[in-house]
Amino acid sequence: MLFAALIALAGTAFAADPQVELTTNKGKIVLELYPEQAPASVANFLQYVRDKHYDGTQFHRVVRDFVVQGGGYDAKGNQKPTRPPIKNEAKATVEAGLKNDRGMLAMARTGDPHSATSQFYINLKNNDSLNWPSFDGWGYTVFGKVISGMNVVDEIAKVQVMPGDAPAEPVVLHSARELPPAKEEPKAAKPAKTSK
Repeated sequence: MLFAALIALAGTAFAADPQVELTTNKGKIVLELYPEQAPASVANFLQYVRDKHYDGTQFHRVVRDFVVQGGGYDAKGNQKPTRPPIKNEAKATVEAGLKNDRGMLAMARTGDPHSATSQFYINLKNNDSLNWPSFDGWGYTVFGKVISGMNVVDEIAKVQVMPGDAPAEPVVLHSARELPPAKEEPKAAKPAKTSK
């Protein structure tokens, strides 16, 4: 009985974290998400992906040596409608070891710590000031990281910007799609022992 429970636990412990591919006019970015550490943020982001909310949006804020931010505005610069905001999970994620370091994915928000909806950002450098407790006692929730295409993020960071940090030429997020879970490699069967 205990052995069966341990086998079941081992199967869930090694379940792959979800991945999302962002296709932009600068190239592709693959994100790995961490539902165990940031359950509300990951569920929220994946629902927007599944609803195709991000398709045709743009990275509307680019701050060199800080962050690139997207997920809230369509190609014409109109803010898209969102679902209700989610709870800030920054304290729990920092305690779990997820910080606003280079390549990490986090929820954008207003001055209200519990105001995150669809907007996200990718850190261009280690931004310790955004980690809980930050300047407001809350910080910004990290819920994933770039595992492929950080060179694309760096290209986005090089674009010319206008006052207000908006790119002079749109950086378009054509699509965001959840990648199928990685298939586990089947274990090779051990050769049967033969008696002599």
